[in-house]
Amino acid sequence: MNLLHIISDQHNAGCTGYEGHPQAITPNLDRLAGESVRFNRCYTQSPICTPSRVSIFSGQYCHNHGYYALCGPRPDRLPSFMGHFKEHGYRTAGIGQLHTPCAPRNWLEDHLDLFGDTFRTVDWQPQGTGTAWVRDLEERGLLDKEEFHLSFTGQLTEPTERASFVPFEFSQEGWCVREAIRFIEEQDGPFCMQVSLERPHDPCIPAQEFWDMYTDDLDLPATFHNPCDHRPPHFRKQHQSWRERSGEDFMRRARLRWRGYLASITHMDHAVGHLLDYLDRTGLAKDTIVVYNADHGGYMSQFGIREKAPGICSEAVCRVPFLWRVPGVTEAGALNDALVENVDIAPTFTALAGLPPMPTVDGKDISALLAGSDEPVREVAVTEHPQSKALRWKNWRFVHYQEQMFGEDVGELCDGEADPDETNNLYHDPDHQDVVNACRKKLLEWLIATTRVRTAMIIRNSGRRNDGERVYEFDGDGKIGHLDFRSDNYR
Repeated sequence: MNLLHIISDQHNAGCTGYEGHPQAITPNLDRLAGESVRFNRCYTQSPICTPSRVSIFSGQYCHNHGYYALCGPRPDRLPSFMGHFKEHGYRTAGIGQLHTPCAPRNWLEDHLDLFGDTFRTVDWQPQGTGTAWVRDLEERGLLDKEEFHLSFTGQLTEPTERASFVPFEFSQEGWCVREAIRFIEEQDGPFCMQVSLERPHDPCIPAQEFWDMYTDDLDLPATFHNPCDHRPPHFRKQHQSWRERSGEDFMRRARLRWRGYLASITHMDHAVGHLLDYLDRTGLAKDTIVVYNADHGGYMSQFGIREKAPGICSEAVCRVPFLWRVPGVTEAGALNDALVENVDIAPTFTALAGLPPMPTVDGKDISALLAGSDEPVREVAVTEHPQSKALRWKNWRFVHYQEQMFGEDVGELCDGEADPDETNNLYHDPDHQDVVNACRKKLLEWLIATTRVRTAMIIRNSGRRNDGERVYEFDGDGKIGHLDFRSDNYR
């Protein structure tokens, strides 16, 4: 069985036709959803690209792999599911915006047979075969017009919401499709591949054909004018700063932003369609697991916020799309309400492929859910920042902030079912303090239970010696010993 993981950057899970969005045009994702199991409660491990992607590839929570920012040294000893599949005879490929730690070179380079990273590093150069895309743009005189390149090099001028000067065929997504098909056609055995699409990440500049599918007078999101007095300080600051920067032009710029974001989703959706069409045309669809998800969501005008900062505050960023099409396993068009996380991808891939499990993963194997089980695999889902954690438990969405962040007791509690637009923060409400305390306890228990320890003394049994001193047996490096608390001797 082959595996194709398609991931986009900053795709708000609600901005799809299959979730009933009245504006988003996503025919290919809608088609995939109709052929897949759709999880409507999947959560990212981080609202930041790199830590989220490290969690996806490694199957580990952020507090275990240690990445919370966009850069850092490569985690040489951290396994990935790509490396695991390669060790077991699969041909592996990573094509597109891999966005993983790259100092002094990319973490995944040795895990992949084809390393096709198009993401610009700190010296603004793509890595691996991604240079072929840049050369192609240069030869066609398009490199100085490609907006993602200009954005990363600081050369992109306003506006950042318009139609691109680069046709879809030569965009990052167009190149990824061609490179993915080329890789598949060269294989004579099973493959495991990720195709990572840049859009709909900022800048919101899709190809002209997708920009034209939306109008100048496009209605802004229903939450755009929602008041934010109940939100934490950094949310209110972002809310105000966009208005101050835009001045009298604010409403026009906000509408352009929303149009550009939706059109960028449609641009990305078009690339997904090309990949699905190829699998159908060649007959590979019957032998290929296809998964679509995103590293995190975004606001992009929702709630009156320009981008994804301040991130962890909302379902708009923490909840992500999660579609699984597994031949012979999944029921077409099924909807599953179980709590799942991006970190579940690695263990589920290995289980579906019949490979030995990876002992280093924290995620859950959701194979049973894919086959139709309604038995939950976890009680809570968590999105992490170093100083804050967002918890989803039952119908509650709870966010804990360390007090030093704002110098006061700030938190968030919303009823995600009764108040999906997060209009009422119940964190300080006297009638909901029992829920606040229960959420905080759940979060603490989750953090303790999931933290990956390197050394420990695990108590096995206890008793008393003849002299009455209590002695504990424990497992230390595979040996049973005794700890005498009176003398602190281990023997």
